[in-house]
This record gives sequence, structure tokens and C-alpha cells, in this order.
Amino acid sequence: MQELLFYFFIILAASILQTSTGFGFSVMATPFLLLLFTPQEAMQINIILSLVISFSLIWKVRHDIDVALLKKVMIGSVAGAPFGSILFAIVDVTTFKLLIAILLIGLTILLIKNLSIQQTRSRDYGVGFISGMFTTSIGMAGPPLLLYFASTHRNKETIRAVSLAYYIFIYLISLLSQVIFEGTSKMVWIYSMYALPIVFLGLIFGQMLFTRLNQKLFKILIYFLLVAAGLILLIQSLWTML
Repeated sequence: MQELLFYFFIILAASILQTSTGFGFSVMATPFLLLLFTPQEAMQINIILSLVISFSLIWKVRHDIDVALLKKVMIGSVAGAPFGSILFAIVDVTTFKLLIAILLIGLTILLIKNLSIQQTRSRDYGVGFISGMFTTSIGMAGPPLLLYFASTHRNKETIRAVSLAYYIFIYLISLLSQVIFEGTSKMVWIYSMYALPIVFLGLIFGQMLFTRLNQKLFKILIYFLLVAAGLILLIQSLWTML
């Protein structure tokens, strides 16, 4: 019973974060889900519930989607995904995670110190490429997009809308790939069903939070998520090395 309540609390917090920012479900949920499930089960539950949130919100945010940007990011991610799989197969993933963690935290610090870059067509494709590569190598699609959107100073509505639409695309591919090549389990779908009422509660609270976040607070939340993602990768890699 305690484990189930802990699971529901994790899902509620992650759902509120994902709904209010467009990001954060995997950053918040995955480390704790790994305490309850196998890595494969935790990843699949994470993907399924992230998809539920994205599909639930996409109609509401459709007018905020920068379609041209979304297309370029999606095309870039398709190109980057095979390279991520190659990296996963040929490099030491623990060392790779450690390098990404240090880079992520370092770039976030630069963002806090007002790092700014200009959005260009090639950079749109590039961030999609890196996101696709990260998805298939370390299972984190979001951080490259967060860094890019924050450094190009996109408004919170566009960031959330493009992120949610992109997650529908990338996570559907990820889920299908996992089910086809790695299989799934009954537990994944049972616990995903258990979590649905909690997810919809998170959608309500998350939407309320989003309307109260101004652009400055939204950016602070992005910085928090980036640092959290970096620290999670850092802890995972150091724990594996010890």
C-alpha cells in the first residue's frame, strides 16, 4: 500500500510539472520509478503516461505550436536517432552520461548568466538531431530542447506547445520500438491504468500553475529542470562507476 501511494505521489508531481512546462515528467518520475520497477518497466510507464499528458493537452495548445520549428526538430531527431543507437553500442554509456551531465550543468549555469543565441534553421535541425541521439542513447529527449528554447528566449506558450507535440512524435516511436524489440509486461499496462486518474488530476493542477507562471518564473523552472536532469545523470554515472 505504501509503495502504491508513493507511486501515485510521483506520478502526480511529474504530471503537474509536465502539464505546466511541457517538460519534466521523465526528470521527475524516472529516478523514483526505478526504485519500484525494472529499468524497462520504468521507462515504458514513463513513456505511456507522458503520451497521455501530451495527447490530452495537444488540442488545447495547438494554436501555440510553431509548426515550422516543430517540423525541423522532428526531421533532425529522425536523423539523430540512429547515431544515438550506434553511440549506445560502441561507447561506454556511463562515461558518456557523465560528460553529458557536466555539459548540461555547465550550459545551464551559462544560461542563468544570460547566455543567448540566435535561432537559425540549421540550429533547429541540429537540436532535433541531438535530441533524437539522446533519446536512443541515454533516454532523455528533453534537455537539448530546453537548453535551445531557453537560450533563444521563446515564450512559454510556444515552448510548452512545441515540446508536447514533439513528445507525441518521439515517444510514440520509442514506445513502439521498445515493445517490438524488447517486449513489454502486464505490470507496465496495469500500473499505467492505475495512474490515469492521478495523471488527469495533475493535468488540472498543472494547467492552473501554468496560467500563474510569468515568463521569468517559467525560465526559473526550466533552469531547475535542466540542473535536475544533469544531477540525475551525474549521480547515475558515478553510482555505476563505484
